[in-house]
Amino acid sequence: MLARIERAIVATGNRSIVIAQRGSSVAGELLAIDAVKGEITADARRTIHRQVREQIAEAVHRAGPDLIHFHGIDFGSYLPADGPPCLVSLHLPLGWYEPATLRPKRRDTYLVPVSPSQARLIPDGLQLLQPIENGVRIPEKLEPKAEFALTLGRICEEKGTHEAVDAAHAAGAKLLIAGEVFPYPEHRRYWRDMVRPRLDRARRWIGRIAGMRKQKLLGRAKCVLIPSRAPETSSLVAMEALAAGTPVIAYGSGALPDIVEHGRTGFIVRDSGEMALAIKAVNDLDPRACHAAARERFPLEKMTNAYLARYEELAA
Repeated sequence: MLARIERAIVATGNRSIVIAQRGSSVAGELLAIDAVKGEITADARRTIHRQVREQIAEAVHRAGPDLIHFHGIDFGSYLPADGPPCLVSLHLPLGWYEPATLRPKRRDTYLVPVSPSQARLIPDGLQLLQPIENGVRIPEKLEPKAEFALTLGRICEEKGTHEAVDAAHAAGAKLLIAGEVFPYPEHRRYWRDMVRPRLDRARRWIGRIAGMRKQKLLGRAKCVLIPSRAPETSSLVAMEALAAGTPVIAYGSGALPDIVEHGRTGFIVRDSGEMALAIKAVNDLDPRACHAAARERFPLEKMTNAYLARYEELAA
């Protein structure tokens, strides 16, 4: 999301400074921080937070930005004490944030939800801006379908990757698992104990995908499986799948029932057994209906225009 918004900032003639790990590709100027080598421990987090604070201070001193936009769940660890207005996009469930960070004492600090579903769960007394929904690029052409299901995203317990494998086994379907096992100890244990033992020649892990390869696989898949148990605030995977003309089979977690139209652009199911049945029924759905729904509801320009308008409002 940061990359898409940042490209829009530069495309409209504005200056962009991005703090991200060394080697990142940005449209504007990169202020680099180190990549974590090995497991992401508490000490590693503290080191990165210190580097981010230093780079923010450098950017404010040198460039005098009109606004700082935060995307991380740990934004409270590097939110400056003063300076320009700060906007925080709440990409994760509200309950995952430190409670104090959602009620910042710093002046000119604004929090924005990323979906109406997330906004409906705002606790009493919490002051948030009106939501800005996520958006995705909408391909012009649809890919011909192949006979495999796809699950896409980080591989960890709350995303339920092993349940997608179980559903594919039960349906007798081929499954490609695309995603990264990040170097958190709990993520590595989940991969080792719950996902890897379930794989075989028909249900395979292909690692992280991006760019045109990701777009082609999303378009070629017969369906995308999202067995997430997390209260999803939004789902870029679901939006990108629909944009590619691919139905989504998902658990009814968080915003997913708002994104997937049951029986038209996919199915909302309760467990891996129902997911297996939906895999068998997914060929009855029309890819063109998925594509049309995404074009109407989730265009990238709608999101970027909303953020640019919010920037102007807060900077003023």
